[in-house]
Amino acid sequence: MAMCKALGRFYTSEGHNASWAAQRGKILFHSGMCALSRVVLGIETSCDDTGAAVVDETGHVLGEALRSQTEVHLKTGGIIPTVAQQLHRESIAGVVHDALRASGISPNDLAAIATTVKPGLALSLGVGLAYSVQMVKQYQKPFIPIHHMEAHALTVRLMEPVDFPFLVLLISGGHCMLLVARGVCDFLLLGQSLDEAPGDTLDKAARRLYLAKHPECAAMSGGQAIEHIAQRGNRLHCEELRMPMTHSLDCNFSFAGLRTHVNRLILQKEKEEGLQEGQVLTCVADIAAAVQHMVTLHVAKRTHRAILFCKKEGLLPQKNACLVVSGGVASNQYIRRALRTVTDATEFTLLCPPPRLCTDNGIMIAWNGIERLCAGLQVLHTAEGVRYEPKAPLGTDISDQVRQAAIKVPRLKLNPEVK
Repeated sequence: MAMCKALGRFYTSEGHNASWAAQRGKILFHSGMCALSRVVLGIETSCDDTGAAVVDETGHVLGEALRSQTEVHLKTGGIIPTVAQQLHRESIAGVVHDALRASGISPNDLAAIATTVKPGLALSLGVGLAYSVQMVKQYQKPFIPIHHMEAHALTVRLMEPVDFPFLVLLISGGHCMLLVARGVCDFLLLGQSLDEAPGDTLDKAARRLYLAKHPECAAMSGGQAIEHIAQRGNRLHCEELRMPMTHSLDCNFSFAGLRTHVNRLILQKEKEEGLQEGQVLTCVADIAAAVQHMVTLHVAKRTHRAILFCKKEGLLPQKNACLVVSGGVASNQYIRRALRTVTDATEFTLLCPPPRLCTDNGIMIAWNGIERLCAGLQVLHTAEGVRYEPKAPLGTDISDQVRQAAIKVPRLKLNPEVK
């Protein structure tokens, strides 16, 4: 089994590291050696994507299925929980069936069923949990409750041989967190958003800019639209915006104040151009560029401080330390380039799962299930009595220690794309 696990690490889904992809033929050739590997079904319904996947303990993704609700929610201008719940109910049986069929694995052959139970939208979480309870009871399988953010943090270990401990930045539409991952289910929280998440800020800015009416952005999420339209903007034309929390020497985040300033700037520009509500500004690209830059700068500064704190306290290896960035907003290439500058300056390695695994999916849930199964952590004999939790902390909070350290971050000259 040890040989099987080592070989399996080389096989990943699309978007994997090319050096690992070169070994793919070996893995397929030796696949027969892994016939006894334990297999987990992962189910994800924390927000607006219904996902399921089957993964074995070698890291081989045997089958997956995903149905997105993005198109529906774009029409309503945001996620309506009751609508998301109904769409999950309509999709979940088909998604799980498709993932199992693609894998060629019978439910009877599963080692366990892993399901997101926290955090997320209550009505969405409830659909996934109810379906899983039914499956667990029907097939008499162990149940593994999954913390959605832990799954994002550990996805990289499906793609790369990353050892504990490592630093994690989780950035998404609902969360922004800096943590030290010391082991499966073992995290130190260095800082988190005190109000809204960066993805939420970008989405709301996109709605206020009416980017959905822009032909190029009509089918994109808010964050994707901001990134796309910002490529031809000049942020220096909107110097009114300022980075949040410049006097707070900690690793917490705040984006709500920035969004308020963005709304004021948009209103001012609309008055200057004499626009009616719903009309698109001529300077829309400049504002998008400025918003994206301020979000990026805020994230990069706090991450830089987290790295310096970890070095000071000896929380990470002196050599080969790495920063893992995951979550939906981790797909933003502008943000990635800024973080690359930070890791280059601090001699860290930057690791990001491919974009398709940064957003919500069943693969990360199944893999987290594998990690917990192998570690013997929180594997339940029944799902009865398990409750979903819309809000749930992750790890031991040491943010006060970070604040007390009051580490000043040196000014970095970011690369030309992130001025």
